[in-house]
Amino acid sequence: MDNKILVTYASRFGSTAGVAEAIGKTLIESGVQVDVLLMRKVKYLSSYQAVVAGSAINAGAWLPEAMQFVQTHRAELNQKPFAAFLVCMTLDMRNADQYRGHVADWLAPVRALVRPVSEGLFAGGLDISKIPSFSDRFKFRLSVLFGVWKEGDHRDWHAIHAWAEGLRPLFPQ
Repeated sequence: MDNKILVTYASRFGSTAGVAEAIGKTLIESGVQVDVLLMRKVKYLSSYQAVVAGSAINAGAWLPEAMQFVQTHRAELNQKPFAAFLVCMTLDMRNADQYRGHVADWLAPVRALVRPVSEGLFAGGLDISKIPSFSDRFKFRLSVLFGVWKEGDHRDWHAIHAWAEGLRPLFPQ
């Protein structure tokens, strides 16, 4: 096994990919080798000493390909340090702190398969022009109009880097 960490992710519109890249960069700055890969490109985990996996949230759940990744690699993930994160717009709503516990519950299906050593919960971004379905774009426009969400990038880079820095002591040196 190489002394390498895998940061892998499932993203719909790019916010989660950006979070994964930032996590990878932070870990590299701490002196470890890191691969940052889309989950669907990961075939084997044997060359990694630890895994950080994250997904965008859709309808209160990790994306299907993210759950499939955890199910496929469950045995190996249970044998090495594993951290999980999610990216969702709920964490940017008014009074988002009220929803944090609810959002954390969205990782319950992941926890049922693999016990993370750490969990990161991050707000994402909303770019309505990237949403392919007309009806979904319309719903999001209404949500913005009524103040449920704001369009734009709402990722808290400081919180993302701080969480990633906290991972390093949890992984083998």
